Amino acid sequence: MGYLLGIDVGTSGVKTCLFHLDGLLAAAASADYPLMQPKPGWAEQHPDDWWQAVKTTIQEIMGRTGIQATEIAGIGLSGQMHGLVLLDQAGKVLRPAIIWCDQRTQPEAEWMRKKLGQEEIIRLTANPPLPNFTATKLLWVRKHEPHLYEKVAKVLLPKDYIRYKLTGEFATEVSDASGTLLLDVAARRWSREMAQSLEIRLEWLPRVYESYEISGRISGIAAQETGLAAGIPVAGGGGDQAAGAVGNGIVKSGIVSGSLGTSGVVFAYTDEIVTDAQGRLHSFCHAVPGKWHVMGVTQAAGGSLQWFRNQFGALETSVAPFLQKDPYEFFSEEANLAPAGSEGLLFLPYLMGERTPHLDPAAKGAFVGITARHQRQHFIRAVMEGVAYSLLDSMGLMRELGIEISHLRASGGGARSRVWRQIMADIFNCEVRTVEANEGPAFGAALLAGVGTGVFNSVEEACAAAIRTADQLHPVPAHVSVYQYYYPVYRKLYGDLKESFGLLHALVGKGE
Repeated sequence: MGYLLGIDVGTSGVKTCLFHLDGLLAAAASADYPLMQPKPGWAEQHPDDWWQAVKTTIQEIMGRTGIQATEIAGIGLSGQMHGLVLLDQAGKVLRPAIIWCDQRTQPEAEWMRKKLGQEEIIRLTANPPLPNFTATKLLWVRKHEPHLYEKVAKVLLPKDYIRYKLTGEFATEVSDASGTLLLDVAARRWSREMAQSLEIRLEWLPRVYESYEISGRISGIAAQETGLAAGIPVAGGGGDQAAGAVGNGIVKSGIVSGSLGTSGVVFAYTDEIVTDAQGRLHSFCHAVPGKWHVMGVTQAAGGSLQWFRNQFGALETSVAPFLQKDPYEFFSEEANLAPAGSEGLLFLPYLMGERTPHLDPAAKGAFVGITARHQRQHFIRAVMEGVAYSLLDSMGLMRELGIEISHLRASGGGARSRVWRQIMADIFNCEVRTVEANEGPAFGAALLAGVGTGVFNSVEEACAAAIRTADQLHPVPAHVSVYQYYYPVYRKLYGDLKESFGLLHALVGKGE
């Protein structure tokens, strides 16, 4: 019996999972690390924290299962997209990684837009310039930290730094590279024209693989540090959304995934590259070779409920371990006490600015419609509903592009809540399903490794063999009607408040 190992370098921690070759979970381990926000809108992490968490989780799995390292047939990597890891000539990290939710680079995004024009950037990379993308972060370092910029030898994404530590190879793959604003997404290779326009050296960028291809093998040094066997092949893997989509079986038309991680993502498979002329949806390479996907992103999905828990859930957090419950279970139970629509209380989940559909880093979160009648249960439910409304914005744009949506498969930590999944079914007015394997991107990464090592002949075959539907929720007609009244009000609020958001953003900047 052999195994596949999937490693997901997330925003809050690493999740490492060991799977049997048929896709059944053998063991899982996770380790957390901090997110640093030295200034408002900034978000950084130490790459060495990721590496220490990877080593810890691998060692825990190997020790707990007692398997021989040589039984692992292949390893797949996944991780948070868009992050900037800078290495010098000796392979040393030059500064903390600037990660996906960092908003400091709006001036650099505007500079790109003025220099090249948004239409030209979309032509070259299939996406508009946004603060989230890697290229804008690199330009920020060039402007604000020139003493570090002159030492740059390699530019890596978060999971690809782990690949370097595991294999010694500088490599990435098409799905994650799509989020750098430096990839020709249509041709699935680095855009020489884009790099030259931005005066970024192509030799800094790692080799690009298809997601299933073997990109390196475990080095002797990494074997000593992790307990793995030297020579185990490591597949390209995928950005967290593409790998998670593989783990959810989003490898054919009609099935759409809705992820409720720290961010929220609606992800749809496409046979050909499809772009939104206004750049409101991202168009990226899929982890399925020769295929693409479009996705809309809510910056703070599960992150919104996490914020509520951190600020107002001290009691639940403290008693949860004694009751052997997840603190979020309390919030779901409480939200279920409030009616659909939260009696007119609406929440805008723009705690980290917003991507789809507004492309506005200055957007702010807001509760609107508060009355003396509202209780805590209404606020919790309003957070869940506000995130679902935001994801519905993305689904609406996909339908405008002619993308078929037969049903949605929910994933991510937030999708463990049956209450939240029912809210999604009611707001989307479509069936919401889950799959048995809830390990998300780590599962998809392991399946990609299975394809690369010959366990499966294709990504589609891997998904057909390993993915099993677990749960189905159908829309409740009475709830659908309520949400159809409230959703237009939700959509109107951003336009009503946009100017105020901008003023607040400027005032906060002055107060730094």
